[in-house]
Amino acid sequence: MAKNKEARPPTYAVSVVGLSGTEKEKGNCGVGKSCLCNRYVRPSADDYYSEHTSVLSTIDFGGRVVNNDHFLYWGEVLHRGDDCLECKIHIIEQTEFIDDQTFLPHRSTNLQPYTKRAASSKLQSAEKLMYICTDQLGLEQDFDQKQMPDGKLSMDGFVLCIDVSKGCNRKFDDQMKFVNSLYSHMAKTKKPIIIAATKCDECVEQYLRDLQSFAANKKNLLVVETSARSSVNVDLCFNALIQQMDKTRGKPKIIPYLEAYKVQRQSVATVSDKFEKLIVSTVRDYHTTWKAVTNSLKNQPDYEEYINLEGSRKAKNTFSKHIEQLKQEHIKRRREDYLSSLPKILNNLLNNLDEIEGLSWSESQSLMRTRPEFQYWFIVLEHGPWDETDHIDKTDRRVPFDILKTGESERIYQNHVQHLISERRRIEMKERFKWTLERVHFISPGQPWDEVMCFVMEDEAYKYISESDRRDVYSRHQQEIVERAKEEFQEMLFEHAELFYDLDLNATPSCDKMSEIHTVLNEEPRYRALQKLAPDRESLLLKHIGFVYHPTKETCGQGCVDLKVEQVLANRLVQLDHGRSNLYYSANFDKINLCLVGRDGLAQELANEIRAQSTDDEYTLDGKIYELDLMPVDGNSLLLSHPWAPTFKPHGCFCVFSSIESLNFIGDCISRIRAEIAHSRRDRSAHPMPFILILANQRDSVCKNMPILRHQGQQLANKLQCTFIDIPSGTFPRKFNESQIKQALRSVLDGLKHNFDVSPMPSIKDLSETDLRIVMCAMCGDPFSVDLILSPFLDSHSCSAGQPGQSNTLILDKIIGDSRRRIQVTVLSYHSSIGIRKDELVHGYILVYSARRKASMAMLRAFLAEVQDVIPVQMVAITDSQADFFENDAIKELMTEGEHIATEITAKFTALYSLSQYHRQTEVFTPFFNEVLEKKTGIESSFMFDSSRDGTGASEDFFPQSPHSHSPAYNYYPDSEDDAEGPPPYSPIGDDVQLLPTPSERTKCRIDLEGNEYPIHSTPMGDHERNHKVPPPVRPKPVLPKPNVKKLDPNLLKTIEAGMRNTHRRGIRGPIGHGDDLEASDNYAEPADTLKSKGFNDDIYAVPEDAHSRIVKMRNSFGGLHVLHGEEENGFDRLSKAQGSRRPSKYKHRSKILFSKTKAYQRRVQLDISDDESGPSHRKRKGGRGNRGSEEDPLLSPVDPWKGGIDNPAITSDPEQDDKKMRKKKTQKAPKEPKKTKQTKLAKPLYPPTRRNWESHYFGVPLQNLVMPDRPIPLFIDKCVDYIERTGLTTEGLYRVSGNKTDQDNIQKQFDQDYSIDLFEMDVAVNAVAGALKAFFADLPDPLIPYHLHPELVEAAKIVDHIERLLVLKEIVRKFPQVNYEVFKYVITHLNRVSQHSKTTLMTADNLSICFWPTLMRPDFENKDTLSTTKLNQSVIESFIQQCQYFFYGGEMVETSSNEGTPPPHGHGLTESLLALQLPPPLQPQQIQHQHQLQSDPLM
Repeated sequence: MAKNKEARPPTYAVSVVGLSGTEKEKGNCGVGKSCLCNRYVRPSADDYYSEHTSVLSTIDFGGRVVNNDHFLYWGEVLHRGDDCLECKIHIIEQTEFIDDQTFLPHRSTNLQPYTKRAASSKLQSAEKLMYICTDQLGLEQDFDQKQMPDGKLSMDGFVLCIDVSKGCNRKFDDQMKFVNSLYSHMAKTKKPIIIAATKCDECVEQYLRDLQSFAANKKNLLVVETSARSSVNVDLCFNALIQQMDKTRGKPKIIPYLEAYKVQRQSVATVSDKFEKLIVSTVRDYHTTWKAVTNSLKNQPDYEEYINLEGSRKAKNTFSKHIEQLKQEHIKRRREDYLSSLPKILNNLLNNLDEIEGLSWSESQSLMRTRPEFQYWFIVLEHGPWDETDHIDKTDRRVPFDILKTGESERIYQNHVQHLISERRRIEMKERFKWTLERVHFISPGQPWDEVMCFVMEDEAYKYISESDRRDVYSRHQQEIVERAKEEFQEMLFEHAELFYDLDLNATPSCDKMSEIHTVLNEEPRYRALQKLAPDRESLLLKHIGFVYHPTKETCGQGCVDLKVEQVLANRLVQLDHGRSNLYYSANFDKINLCLVGRDGLAQELANEIRAQSTDDEYTLDGKIYELDLMPVDGNSLLLSHPWAPTFKPHGCFCVFSSIESLNFIGDCISRIRAEIAHSRRDRSAHPMPFILILANQRDSVCKNMPILRHQGQQLANKLQCTFIDIPSGTFPRKFNESQIKQALRSVLDGLKHNFDVSPMPSIKDLSETDLRIVMCAMCGDPFSVDLILSPFLDSHSCSAGQPGQSNTLILDKIIGDSRRRIQVTVLSYHSSIGIRKDELVHGYILVYSARRKASMAMLRAFLAEVQDVIPVQMVAITDSQADFFENDAIKELMTEGEHIATEITAKFTALYSLSQYHRQTEVFTPFFNEVLEKKTGIESSFMFDSSRDGTGASEDFFPQSPHSHSPAYNYYPDSEDDAEGPPPYSPIGDDVQLLPTPSERTKCRIDLEGNEYPIHSTPMGDHERNHKVPPPVRPKPVLPKPNVKKLDPNLLKTIEAGMRNTHRRGIRGPIGHGDDLEASDNYAEPADTLKSKGFNDDIYAVPEDAHSRIVKMRNSFGGLHVLHGEEENGFDRLSKAQGSRRPSKYKHRSKILFSKTKAYQRRVQLDISDDESGPSHRKRKGGRGNRGSEEDPLLSPVDPWKGGIDNPAITSDPEQDDKKMRKKKTQKAPKEPKKTKQTKLAKPLYPPTRRNWESHYFGVPLQNLVMPDRPIPLFIDKCVDYIERTGLTTEGLYRVSGNKTDQDNIQKQFDQDYSIDLFEMDVAVNAVAGALKAFFADLPDPLIPYHLHPELVEAAKIVDHIERLLVLKEIVRKFPQVNYEVFKYVITHLNRVSQHSKTTLMTADNLSICFWPTLMRPDFENKDTLSTTKLNQSVIESFIQQCQYFFYGGEMVETSSNEGTPPPHGHGLTESLLALQLPPPLQPQQIQHQHQLQSDPLM
C-alpha cells in the first residue's frame, strides 16, 4: 500500500469488479457494480442513476470518458471514519463494454480477458474523464469534467460484487465460477478484497448462504450485504475495505442487510416526516408552485436532508400530494358552504309547502329553475362537474346547480319539506293559541302572563308550542289589545269633545276641571279598560289636554287634515297654475275660430249672417279687425262628440236656438262637448271653452212663446255658467241682429282673456279683495280622503291658489247671484279653526263630519256650539253610499243627529258619498254661497260690533285684511267645466210637456245648481226653506199620451211675460239689503234669531220687503205679527231692529242638542243644577210633503244632472199667499191621530220616472202589452238576462256598479228600432246591460210588484216564525197578476243564479235585494211609513231570492246563514229615528213622481 509521507490525507484507489461481458455471459443485466459505485461516490438521491449500460457505440467507447478502456473512473470520495481520520478514495469500475454493432467486446489496448484485466493493480489512461452517467457519453461538455489523476492509478483494494438476486437469464452457479476465477487472479495481487453482496433488497436466501459459504472458505474475506437502490450498507462495504487497507483504523461492524435496512428506513421516515411538516407549514395555498417552494426552502436542513435521502422527485411528489390535499380541502369547504346555504335558498325559492309537498326532488329542481330569483342563487356550468372547473377558484358565491344532484342535497331538501310541515303546524298552533286568548275575554290590557297562564293550560295549542312561543303569542296579543284600548281611549276623548273644548286656548285646566273630566270619563268602559295601565292612561289624557290647549299640526297624531290639505293643494294648485302659465292662446287674438251649433239650419243661417257682416272673413269689432273661421254644425244628426277636426281648435261656440226643441238640443250638445273635452284633455289645469247662447228672432212664430224661450235660455245659461244673448228690443226683419253677434264676440274675447291671462291667476281683482271668506272644517282621522271634500273646488276650473303663505287656502271665481264673485275657501282642521272662530272675520262655515265616526260629530258639536249664530253654516255628512243609511244603524243615528242640528239652527245639510262622483262638484255648495252672500252685510256688521266692543281686531293668521263690502262684479260669464262629470240634463218644454209646477209642488222639491230637481233633504220645509233663495222649480212631466194638450194657458203666459219684463229690468239677484235688486221670486222670509227669551218666540222670522220697499206684515208660525221697514235701514242696524235689537248669540243657544250636550257634563258633576238649563226647546219639524225622505235605485245611471227642470221667476212668492199657506200648514199640524194613521197606510201608486228623453213604443208601456201567450217574458228582459248570465256572472259588483249612461240609452234606443239586435255584437259592458234592464222596470207605468200587495208583504215580513212567514209570502205571490207573476218569477230566478256566484261578484242575495227592491216595488217615499218599512221591503225581496225554488218551483225551503227567524224592527223608535233624517239628494232626482201632483197640474 502506498503511503503518503506528506501531511495530506492518504489516498487510496479501489477497483470494483464483478461479472462482466456479453449478455450471454452475464445475462441481460449486470451484477450492480455501477450502481454500487454511483451510490458510494454520489450518495445524493438526485445523483443516483439506476441504469448504466455497457453496450456502447464505437464513438462513445472512444470518447474521453471511456477512452477506449474497459474501465470507468468514478471519481474520488473524501472519507471520514468514526475515528475522525480522513482519506481520499478513487473509485475504478472494471467492466467490459460491448459494441452495439457486433455485440462483442470493444477492442482495447489491453487485450487480456476480464478476469486478468480486472485483477490488474496498475491502470493507465491519459486524459480519461470521470464517469457520471450514461447520458454523459457524447455530451461530456454538458457535465462536470474531471480527469483521472495523472492518467494512472495503482489499486489498493478490490470490491468483488456478487449479485445474490434472482438474475436475469443468469445462473448463480455460473456467476460463482466466474467469481472463483476472478478471485484467484485478485488474490495473487495480495490486495485486500471485500465481497459486496449486491441487490440484497431482492436477494435469494440460498444464494446468500452459498456466498457466505464461499467467503468462509477464504481467508479474511468479508461479505457485506448491500443494496445500492435502497442505499443500504454501501458505505459499510467501502469502510471495511479501507480498514483492511489501513490497519490503523477501527474495524467496522458488519451489519446484516435486514438490520441495516430497518435502520435506514427509520432514518428516511424521520426525515420524510420532518419534510412533510415543513411543506404543510410552508405551503397553504394549493395554487403554489414547486419552483416557488424549492426557492423558499433552500438551506432548510429538513428540506436538504430529505432531498439527499429521497431526492427531488419524491419531494415533488410529496408536495403534489399536499397540494392536492389542499385543493380537496378547499373543494370540501366550498361544498359544505354550498350545502349549508341550500336551506336558505330553499326557503326563498320553495317556501310554499302547498306547492312542493307532493313533488319529488328532481321536480322541485325544475320548479326552482322557473323562479325569477333562480339566477341570483344558482349558476349552471357549461362543463361539469363543478369541482373540476375553475368555478372553485372564483369568488362567485352562487351554488353550482349540479351540486343538487348529490345525495346530501336531496337529504337537505327532505329536511326542508319536513321543516315546512312542522313550521306550518307550529304556526297553526300559535294562531290557534292566539285565537284561544282572544276568546278569553277577561284578559285586560297590561295583565301579566302568569295570571292568564293557568286558564289556558289545558288547551291543545298551549301544550304543543314551546314556552317562548306562548309568551311571544301572549305578548303580541297584549300589544294588540293595549293598542286597541289606547286607540279606543283616544277616540273616546274625542267623543267627549264638549268636555274639553269649552276651555280658553291660552288657559290651563284647573283642579276642578280635571276632577270633572275624571268623573265623566270614569263612567266609560274604555276609560276603565286601561286600569292596569293607569300611568299610560294619564299620559294619554294629559297629552290630549295639552293638544286641546295648544294644538299644532305636528302634535296631531291622527293624520292631520292641515298637513294633508297643504299637500293636496300644493300639488293640485301648482299643476293648475303651471297649466295657466303655459298658454295655448296668444294674448292677442287676431284670428278667432268659432263653432256654430243649432238645429234646422239655424247654425248655417247664423254663419251666413256673420259672413254678410264681414269682409273677406274679416270682422271689425270695437276698432279691431278679427279673422273669423266659422264651422257651422247642424244638429239634425246625432252629436256624440265634439264635431271639429283635430286641426280646428275653436276659441268659442255660438249656440243658437229658436224653440224649446232646439234649446233642448243645445243643452245636450254643450254637456256632451264638455264631457268629451274633459275626457280628452285629462288635464285639470286646461281652460274651458266659452259657450254663448243666442236667441234667434221668430219672424213666423207667435210671440207669446218668446218670454218662455227667453226665460228658459237665461236659466240654462245660469246653470251652465255661460252667457245668454237676448233679442234686442225693436223689430228686425232677420233672425239675427248685428248687436247680438257683436255682443257674442265680445263675450268670447272676454272669456278668452279671462281664461288665458298671462298671470297665473285672474288679475281682474287684487288677491286681497275677496267677496266671501269661507272656512271648511274637517276632523283629523276621519275615514275619508281630503280629496273628497276638496274635489268640489279643485275639479272646478275657476279654482286658483290663495296668497303666498296661505297654504290651506284656495280662491274660487264663481257666478253667484248676478255677477262673478271671488270666494276665499280656507280648509282647516277643527283644532286649527278654533283659534279663528272668534278673532277672524268669517262669512260662513262648512262643517264636515263623518257619519261613520261619533268623534267627528262630537267635534262638530263642540265647534259649532261657540260659533256666532249670524254666520251661515253648511253641514256636510260623509259616508260611502246612500245604502249605508239603511244598512248601518250607527250611520243612520249620526246622519239623523246632524239633520236635527241643522234643523234647529236653520243651517243647510247635505251629504257627500265617497263611492259616487255625482256630488263632487262646486255646485254642491253654491246654494250655501248664495245664502252667505245675502247675509254678508249683517255678518260684517256683527263682526265689527264685536271687534269694537272687545277692542280687538281681526287677526292676520289665516286671512288678509277685511274685504270690501261691495267688490266690483264681473261683467262677463266665462264658461265653466265644473259639471264635466256628466252632461247636464235639461227639461224639454213642448206642447205636450208640463211646463210649470203647482205651488204645492214647489214646496216639496228643490233645484240644485245642475238643474236637478230632488226631494228636499236638508232642513224642514217652511218659512226657513224660503230663505235658501232658490227659485221655485219646474218638474218634468212623465211621458204620457196627452193628445189634447197643445197650447199654453194665455193667462199664464201673461203672468210669465210680466214677470220676465220685471226681472229683465231689475236684474237677476242682488246682495241682501238692496231691495231693488231682488226678484219677486227671492222675496222669501228671512229667519230671525231663535234664541229663546221672554220677549221672543222660537220661530221669529224677519219679514221680506217687496219690490218697492213698502212695509210688509207677515204672521209667523206662532201667530205673532212683526213689522220691518224698508231700505233706509240696512246692515246690522236693520238686523238688530228686525230681531229686537239683540246681540248675536251662539248656536248652542239655538240648538237643544248642542245646549244639552254641553250641560250634560256639568249635570254629571253638579247634581244640584236644575233641568231648566237645558236650553231652548227643540224646534218642531214642519209637516207636509216638503219634509219627505228620498229613496231611489242607486244603481240606475244618473240622468243628465241639469234636466230636472228650469226655474221660473214669473211664479213669485206673494206675501199674502205665503201667509195663507202658513196658516194652512198650522191647521194641518193637529189632525186626529187615527185619521193620520189611515192616510199613511194607504199605498199610493206612482208614475214611472222620466229618465228617457226620446219617444218609445216599447219602454214605459204596460207590461201586458209586451207579452204574448207563447212568450210570457218580454223580449228585452230575455235578451238582457241571457247576456248577463253568459258574460257577467264573474263581474264584481254586478247590479251595484253603475254602467255607462250613454251605453244604457243606446241599448234601449237600438232595441226600439230593431227588436232582433244582438247584444253580443254591440260589445257593451255588462254593467250597462244590467242598468238598462233595471231601467226597463223603472220605466213601467206600474211597478212589477203591485201596490195593493205592498201592505200584505210588509205584514208578512213582520212574522217572527220563519216557516210561517214563507208560507204567507207564497200565498201573496199567487195573488200577482199572471203577467206580473211570470216576469217576477223569471227575474227572481235570474237573481238567484247571480247570488250563487257571490264569491266572484260579491253580490249576495242581501246585496241584490238592496239594489232591486226599490226598482221592483217603487214605494212612495212621501209616506212616512215607507221609511220605517224599508228594511222589511228589502227582506221580502231577499227571501224571494233565497227561497226561489220554494216559491216558484215546488222545492224545499233553503236553510240560510242569516237569521230569518226575526224580522227587522218596526217599532215606534225606528219610525222616530227614520223620520228624523231627510236623505241627501238622490242620484236620479226626477225618478220619483207623484200621481196627485200630476193631477193638480194646470197643464195636464
